[in-house]
Amino acid sequence: MQYFLTILLSGLLAGVMYAMVAIGFVLIYKASGVFNFAQGSMVLFAALTFVTLTEHGVPFWAAFLATVAVMIAGAVIIERLVLRPLADRSPLTLFMATLGLSFVIEGLAQLLMGTDVHQLDLGIDDLPLDIAGLQLSQFDLFASAVAIGLVVVLSVVFDRTRIGIALRAVADDVLAAQSIGIRLPVIWRIVWSVSGVVALIAGLLWGARQGVQFSLTMIVLKAMPVLIIGGFSSIAGAIVGGLLVGATESLADIYIGPLVNGAVSNWFAYILAVGFLLIRPSGLFGDRTIERV
Repeated sequence: MQYFLTILLSGLLAGVMYAMVAIGFVLIYKASGVFNFAQGSMVLFAALTFVTLTEHGVPFWAAFLATVAVMIAGAVIIERLVLRPLADRSPLTLFMATLGLSFVIEGLAQLLMGTDVHQLDLGIDDLPLDIAGLQLSQFDLFASAVAIGLVVVLSVVFDRTRIGIALRAVADDVLAAQSIGIRLPVIWRIVWSVSGVVALIAGLLWGARQGVQFSLTMIVLKAMPVLIIGGFSSIAGAIVGGLLVGATESLADIYIGPLVNGAVSNWFAYILAVGFLLIRPSGLFGDRTIERV
């Protein structure tokens, strides 16, 4: 039982890392109804910008604030040059725009900062920590604490402030929100800026775990099952979905892997996601689509 609990808790903590990436997708989807395929590239660009600054002698917090400013400036540029001209287009058109945007961001990162792999040290050891007889990773515990703090802050901002009310209004009905004076470009700039900050935090955690490299863009594929299970429009759903994916991956690797003579963590989450699509397409916390005939 102790071994089972260790594997389960380790998987739950690892799932928080997936949830960190998924939150960025949820924020933009709530504001525009579009799946932002460029979120993975934003994670890479933010992490590369930060580590490049620190390698040039910029202190940690100065580099962090400078990278936040870069991501906010990028959000303003994206809103002005990409989103605003396509404001009245279909969600599919906007999705294709974010797909192209992901390649632009990757190319810009390669042009400005090269393609070398960078090591990132946040000062958090990845050594096991004994808690009530359970061996848990110190880094996973730190990442979980960061994720919980981020979720609390985002929940307060989007549930208790005027910006959050405006965001929910835009998510419910864009035309009605605009008719009462809510400016859609402003909402998009705010949401993409917040999503950029979330991408920076996720990039730092993933970069410290596996190095800052271009493979970071592929974590968008890991976020897909999380979003399908939790729901595309719920921050809480992203957390729950991440926890489920992390836990089931770890347990499946230990108990199912030996039966199929190989690791199953790379594909088991997608099997779980397909099951949710068949049973509950909107996810655990997603908004169900109501069609009136």
